[in-house]
Amino acid sequence: MLVHEIINNGREEDIAVVDEGRRITYAQLKEGIKKYRNHLYEIGIRTGDRVGIFSRNSLEFVYAYFATSSLGAINVPINFQLSTRETAYILQDAGVKHLLTYEPLKFEEKLSVTQHNIATFGDKISADAPELPADFDENNPCVIIYTSGTTGNPKGAMLSHKNLVCNTRQCEVFKCHSKCKVLCVLPMYHCFGWTCVVLNTFYRGAELDVMRVFKPKDMVDMVREQEITDIIIVPSIFKLITGLAKPEDFKSVRFFMSGGTTLPDKIVEEFNKKFNRKIAEGYGLSEASPAVFLTTHGEERQGSCGKLLKGTEVRLVDEDGLDVAPGEVGEVLVRGGQVMLGYWNNPKATAETLDEDGWLHTGDVGKVDEDGYYYIVSRIKEMIISMGENIYPREVEEVVYQFKGIKDAAVIGVDDKLRGQVGACFYDVQDGATVDKSELKKFLQKNLALYKVPREFRELKEIPRTSTGKIAKRKILEDYMAARA
Repeated sequence: MLVHEIINNGREEDIAVVDEGRRITYAQLKEGIKKYRNHLYEIGIRTGDRVGIFSRNSLEFVYAYFATSSLGAINVPINFQLSTRETAYILQDAGVKHLLTYEPLKFEEKLSVTQHNIATFGDKISADAPELPADFDENNPCVIIYTSGTTGNPKGAMLSHKNLVCNTRQCEVFKCHSKCKVLCVLPMYHCFGWTCVVLNTFYRGAELDVMRVFKPKDMVDMVREQEITDIIIVPSIFKLITGLAKPEDFKSVRFFMSGGTTLPDKIVEEFNKKFNRKIAEGYGLSEASPAVFLTTHGEERQGSCGKLLKGTEVRLVDEDGLDVAPGEVGEVLVRGGQVMLGYWNNPKATAETLDEDGWLHTGDVGKVDEDGYYYIVSRIKEMIISMGENIYPREVEEVVYQFKGIKDAAVIGVDDKLRGQVGACFYDVQDGATVDKSELKKFLQKNLALYKVPREFRELKEIPRTSTGKIAKRKILEDYMAARA
């Protein structure tokens, strides 16, 4: 099965999408996709071409994505929170020539990219596009998901039709069915939101209820008024709605799931106490489409991200690459149908992440209990997860270094009650220079997505280093925690 064929599972007369008052049946969904497909072909999109989508959640996003994949072209969904500098890099790296967006983007540098209004793209009547080439199969790439890189620039994880369909089928543990109404508040550009929410909903022939902009009260009202049955969100949203909603607001909900980052016990306990409901958890990464471990509905276990999905292999290994004993911690290695093809135009990064035997090295440390439930303990990488978004310190640091007067800089993840984690920026200055914290923050806001901008800025007399000359981030964090205590 190819990704765009997933919608064939829905009955034509059933509602497929509800978006700001529009109630679209599966038959209408197919017609809308066809219009977008024909117009994409008319403007020159062919098999293997990359098409950018820079948009909030919407019915039009769905049209654009499925239309692109139905031509054998490759989707490049872009986080709409990114700065124009970051967006420009992705467009250039992926070789995107056409960008579908809800409003024109203004780039400082000249790009050979034609922008189209995603909201009206399918209004024009175009001739029918031809069928896919006979040799096109499920192993062809369907999407490039850009993930922030540890060395500054993001990397594009290539996911095939097979990867996405495989992972969608593995979401059967949610027990979603055609009568379900699934809330779509997670961003569609995000792999978690796209596979576990959008694709899973259509594969089960269910109803997707789209929320374009997240506002806690509006979400609670939407769940109550539209009788939502499935809520899949990140921990920070659980925290917000726990304090806002009443038990009767969620009487229609049969399934709650959290992903994107570890769900704190305190949030679980407060939610359980107020609503007497359990929260399922999962674990994944973009390079795995994204789900690796998921909790079966009705078998939730607090603190665990669930069990290994069918058709997936996992190893927990030590620093020497040897398997650890049950109950001990080790790096999570994954192999299966959902594991990416590799990174776009980046064989070096691909070789560092995917070994010769097909094992994906996640960089995350986990353990498994005697019942087969997995737990993510920590991260080998220095990645910060804030409100479900991945932030890599090195990327932020490289922008900090561009600010006049900065000598050395270290961005470190610190705990935050609402966001899970936030970045804290520590720096020292060059001799004779001064750095205004507010100006530094403004500079970062201009060149980075707002969620990547550190929440704290601390100037140090001197950045500490290890005996080998590396910045001693552990020492910085220890001093910071001592001072905060």
